[in-house]
Amino acid sequence: MTTAPGSTGFEDLLAANEGYAARFTSGDLAGTAARGLAVVTCMDSRIEPLQMLGLSKGDAKILRNAGGRVTDDVLRTLVLATHLLGVDRVMVVEHLDCRMAKVTDDQAHQAILETSGLDTRSLEFRTIPDQPTALRQDVQRIRSYPYLPRDLAVVGCLYDVSTGKVEIVVPLED
Repeated sequence: MTTAPGSTGFEDLLAANEGYAARFTSGDLAGTAARGLAVVTCMDSRIEPLQMLGLSKGDAKILRNAGGRVTDDVLRTLVLATHLLGVDRVMVVEHLDCRMAKVTDDQAHQAILETSGLDTRSLEFRTIPDQPTALRQDVQRIRSYPYLPRDLAVVGCLYDVSTGKVEIVVPLED
C-alpha cells in the first residue's frame, strides 16, 4: 500500500473513529468481566466472539491469536484476568476452516520465506494438525497452570464459521 506524502494510511479509520466517538456510550463500563468469562479464540475476522455467544460489551475478556491457541502470553493474561478482572470460567474456541489447521509450521515458514524472503524458523506458529487434540492440550495447559485457580471452569469448543454454531469438544469433566 502506498500513501500520499503526509498521509499515515490510517485516515479512513481515524475518520470512522470520529463518528464512533461521537456516539460512544460505554465509558461507564467496568474493566472486569461482568459475566466472569474469558474467551480464547482465533484472530479470524469471521469470528465475532461477543455476538456468537450472545454477549455484550463488558461481559467477557477476549483473547485472540492465530489459531486460538493457549500460548504463554494467553496464560499470563488469564492469570491477570482470573485474579484481578473477575474471570472464573474460560472457553477456548478454535474454528473450522482455520488456516492454522491447513498447514504445518514448516509449510508456514516456507511460504513466508518464498513470499517475503524472511526466515521465520525461530518462531513457533503452533499450527493445528488435529483440532480436537489441540483443544484438549490447550485446555489442559490452562487447567494445570500453577498460577490459575484450581476451580477455574474451562471448556474447549469448535466454532463452525459457515453455520455460526459452537460445539463443546472438551467438556468440563474431561
